[in-house]
Parts: sequence; structure tokens; C-alpha cells
Amino acid sequence: MTDKPYAIGVDIGGTNTVYGIVDKRGQILKNGSIQTGVHAEIGDFLDDLTKALEAIIAEVGSKDDIKGIGVGAPNGNFFTGSIEFAPNLRWKGVIPFVEMMEERIGIPVALTNDANAAAIGEMTYGAARGMKDFIVITLGTGVGSGVVANGKLVYGHDGFAGELGHVIMRRTNGRLCGCGRSGCLEAYSSATGVARTAREYLDMRPNINSQLRTIPIENITSKDVFEAAKEGDELAKEVFEFTGQILGEAFADFVAFTSPEAIILFGGLARAGDLILNPIREHMEKNLLSIYQNKIKLLFSQLKESDAAILGASALGWEVI
Repeated sequence: MTDKPYAIGVDIGGTNTVYGIVDKRGQILKNGSIQTGVHAEIGDFLDDLTKALEAIIAEVGSKDDIKGIGVGAPNGNFFTGSIEFAPNLRWKGVIPFVEMMEERIGIPVALTNDANAAAIGEMTYGAARGMKDFIVITLGTGVGSGVVANGKLVYGHDGFAGELGHVIMRRTNGRLCGCGRSGCLEAYSSATGVARTAREYLDMRPNINSQLRTIPIENITSKDVFEAAKEGDELAKEVFEFTGQILGEAFADFVAFTSPEAIILFGGLARAGDLILNPIREHMEKNLLSIYQNKIKLLFSQLKESDAAILGASALGWEVI
């Protein structure tokens, strides 16, 4: 064990990048953010990120106090240290992120994708503490996943295992997904998928009253659907029932891969609580093999959403050699 007291977590999003210094108890001592999307060149982004990190490091000590930097990023490859063909970032192709950042900051860096970082965070600080087999599902703009089996993240032979959001759930007339295929889980169960379902239901059922009809149809968001469902709007509740059905069916299949102790839900849609959890549980149990029934916990993340990205990435920073 090292006596270096701190790790740094960095989470790169398409719009903003958040970062923070974390101690061994999981407390975020200093944090901040920079804009991601304004940097057309990766070198410019890394220059600004390095300056920002050096500023907060100086507030707690020196670089000698930092064990490592963990980074969660779309299409971040743990094995290669590269961000590879990330569709939601401006920098295209294969970016040797770890190499470029270590050259600038002089601290060991480790990279993984953002959903894997969330899984590491849950295992280190959150709902999965003490578990060796679990799956984290991130329900946000997309659907991400981190799979832990026998206490280790599953990366696969190339670093890209666990893209459960792109398991095909509807092969006939499936929705077009952002990945270019049709029928993916993400196309139905992401925040954008929920809004899309609401628009379809409003169009298909013109005679059903709903407060969602007071919103221009192209402006409806998953938050609008949630607020309506909370107030008892029947059409909005049907949207969550359908979303939970799709997720429950998918989870029943995911369980067969690794027989996890728990599936942990994280992200904006998880705030819907029982509106999403109850139909997930019903349809998961209905579709599970009998050997798995009534064994799998469905849990919500125990990490604050505002802190989770930093904590998850920082947990990887402690493992840097």
C-alpha cells in the first residue's frame, strides 16, 4: 500500500468534464469542471485539464501526494489507454489519452469507460461494497453498463465488453439507435427513449387526455414524463410501465451471463423510483430462468449523482501502478 493520501477522478462528458481530488474515505476535497465541447483539438483540451488539475493539487499539497488519476470517458479502453471512436466527443479516431496526459502532468493515469468507472465507484464507495458479482446500469442520455464478476470488471479481450445498452431487444420494426443499429435497449430505455415513447403514445392515442399534451410534442423530455407520472397521469405511467418491461426483459437475460448478486441502477431515470423499479422487477422475475428467480437484488446507486462520476473514476486512480 502506498502512503500517498489522494487520488484524482476525472469524468469526460460530451459537454463538460468534471474532476476532483478524493481521499481514502471517499471524500471529495476539491473539485471543478471545464467545458469539453469547446475544444476542437484534444491537445488543447488536455492543456486546459492539466492546468485545472494542477491548480487544485496545489491547494491540497503537491503531485507527490497523488497516487494516480483515474479517468472515465466514452469509449475509454482500459487495456490500450485510448479513447476509441467516441461518437459524442469532437475528437475522432483513436486518441492515446493516457500517454498524452501523463506526458503533461507527470502522474500515473488509468482510463476506462464511464459506465465501468461507475461500477468501480459502487464497489468501492456505494451500493456494491462487499459484492463480487453485480452489474451497474446507467440510465441517462444513453444506457451504459459495468459488469463485475468474481470481484473484477469484465473487459473482454479488447477492452469493450459490457455494452449491454446495445443488446437488441426488438428485432422487428425496432427503433433506430444512435449506434446505427435498430432495436437496441438504449433506444427504448434511455432518457431520450422514454421521451420518444411518450411522443409515440401521444400520437397513437389521440383520445386519451394527458398533461403532456400541453407541451409541444418535440420538446417533451423524460423529466416531463416523470413529473406527469408522479401526478397520476395515466399515459405517463404507461410510458414507465413499458420502459420497465423492456428493462426487465433485458435484465433477465443479463442475469444468465454472470448470475449477479445485484443489478444497480444509476442515472437520471433511476430518480423515478418505484415508477421504474416495480415494472422492472415484475418483468425480470417473469422472464428469469427458475434457478435465478427471487435471488437478484434490484438496487439504486448509493452515490450522489453529482459526485458519482468523480468517485468512480478516482477509485480507478487508486489502482494505478
